Amino acid sequence: MTIPNITPEQIELFLLIFLRVSAIVVTLPILGNRTVPVRVKAGLSFLIAFLIFPFVHFEVPKGDIAVFPLMFRMAGEVLVGVIIGFTARLIFAGIQMAGQLVGFQMGFGIVNVVDPVTSAQISIIAQFKYLIAMLIFLAINGHHVFLYAISESYRILPPLGFHFSGELMEAIFLFSRNMFIVAVKVGAPIMAVLLFTSVALGLIVRTVPQVNVFIVGFPLKIGVGMIGIGLAMPILLRVVEKIFSNLEGEVNLLLQLM
Repeated sequence: MTIPNITPEQIELFLLIFLRVSAIVVTLPILGNRTVPVRVKAGLSFLIAFLIFPFVHFEVPKGDIAVFPLMFRMAGEVLVGVIIGFTARLIFAGIQMAGQLVGFQMGFGIVNVVDPVTSAQISIIAQFKYLIAMLIFLAINGHHVFLYAISESYRILPPLGFHFSGELMEAIFLFSRNMFIVAVKVGAPIMAVLLFTSVALGLIVRTVPQVNVFIVGFPLKIGVGMIGIGLAMPILLRVVEKIFSNLEGEVNLLLQLM
């Protein structure tokens, strides 16, 4: 039995691959959640890096491995993974923002739950929409896009090839702006219904001052909001599915700009 000759350059290449893969896995919306054990993330990252390593054809510069150049190389690979996973995180953040706005208008501003992902207090409506978006993401195989992006990234962007440009920064700002657009698209129907409900309550109070708007308004807006969430569910499914369908093109664009 012959023991394979492992060179320092191969070890450095595998380390760079592992860093990029682990950064993508950690920032993915589902695999990167805090509820997933760290050992699972590390084991999955190591397995994917081990499978990709034979197909990455890249010659690491030979010579003594200096500490600071190696740290810069490692930081570049981590940034590649973080930026790729950042795109999906923004979509889920926009969906949660829509739930926060709807919950606030329904009077659920103090009805919060602890988000296990961020350990922050969020509206129960925001958590509900986040779970629905997570199910849609899995149903349309959105996680396959990022597994494909891991292998595709080494075809478009080889190790040590990261370059931070103005076009990349502009694209990141554009995707950050889309978070608010997603929030408006997802929450607009229910927010419009609740707005008209508030206007109707205002007209009733002006017409019949004896009506206690606080006693009537709170349960009415909660009931209208729940009915609106149920009726707008088909719209939510189509909008979220369309948004997730564009993920592959956005990831490819980021890789080209890097």
